[in-house]
Amino acid sequence: MAKKKTILVVDDDADFVEATRVVLESAGYAVKSASNGKEGLARLKKGGVDLLVLDVMMTGDTEGFHIAQKIRANPATAKVPIVMLTGISQKTGFAFSPETDADYLPVEAFLEKPVDPDVLLDEIAKALNQ
Repeated sequence: MAKKKTILVVDDDADFVEATRVVLESAGYAVKSASNGKEGLARLKKGGVDLLVLDVMMTGDTEGFHIAQKIRANPATAKVPIVMLTGISQKTGFAFSPETDADYLPVEAFLEKPVDPDVLLDEIAKALNQ
């Protein structure tokens, strides 16, 4: 039997984390969580994480962007796929895309909240090459 893939959800909204946990666990993933970028980086550095679901707006409005850049700059974590999931476009009016904003948005997928659970699961499967 194959080992479950582990997803780390980094988001400061506890209700969102719990709802996402239910979706991911029902799809067969193991789930860890962190409530901010600093905690998320610490958990990621411990290892055992196959993919990161990362919010943008946590302790700062652009914290997730900075965390994604730190992850990519560290050789130990650079290959961990990141699915960014946020409501920043609703708040700021700016639209973001990994295709056009790759220099500061080094992620496999950028999804706007609220996201359809099936879309989230599809993007995770793509990022994990499943």
